[in-house]
Amino acid sequence: METTLYVPVKRFLERLGLEVKGEICGCDLVALDNGTPTAVVIGELKLTFTLELVLQAVDRTAVCDEVWLAVRASKRGRGREADARVKKLCKLLGFGLLVVAANGRVDPLVEPVPWKPRSNAKRRSKIVNEHRRRLGDPAAGGSTRKPIMTAYRQQALACADVLAKGPARPRDLKLFYPDAAKILHRNVYGWFFRQERGIYALTDGGRAALLQWSEQQIAAE
Repeated sequence: METTLYVPVKRFLERLGLEVKGEICGCDLVALDNGTPTAVVIGELKLTFTLELVLQAVDRTAVCDEVWLAVRASKRGRGREADARVKKLCKLLGFGLLVVAANGRVDPLVEPVPWKPRSNAKRRSKIVNEHRRRLGDPAAGGSTRKPIMTAYRQQALACADVLAKGPARPRDLKLFYPDAAKILHRNVYGWFFRQERGIYALTDGGRAALLQWSEQQIAAE
């Protein structure tokens, strides 16, 4: 029962100088301080971290200054509360997160403070570059369990299409496909082989790939 979490969480908030009372206007607990204006802190209790708990907290944000979520600690520490994504979500929303052990100990995992995610310029640049380099829109959003038609795969297929007509040199392909030399040398998909020094040809796997991806490639052009 969520009520088993109430007393430990109440004591935790009281140590922060708050006056705590349970079940106020639909909130599991409400805590006030003695400041002017009065700070309002709302706590929501659940045995496990759920979407419903998050939705309740989101609803409370319009009427309080802080929101604390409290969940019971899983027996082996493998519950949702241990998931780094859960902590990140709480930080993003500005919610505090408490874990209550069977012995009543309360551990704060996340403080309820506004949070701005740290910018990842390298990852952002990778996303922008992939978007700009990809021809057309060959991959439907939400696709799973099948390879994605990336910009790299598009160029590899373009090189394979040229080599299907006969062996060629990387510098000849580079006139039309800037990354051709890297693609042929790395041979990520095993579609190419060096027939002789400076000359590349297409493998059977490469020919099969051209057939497999022909429909997506046509859609992208």
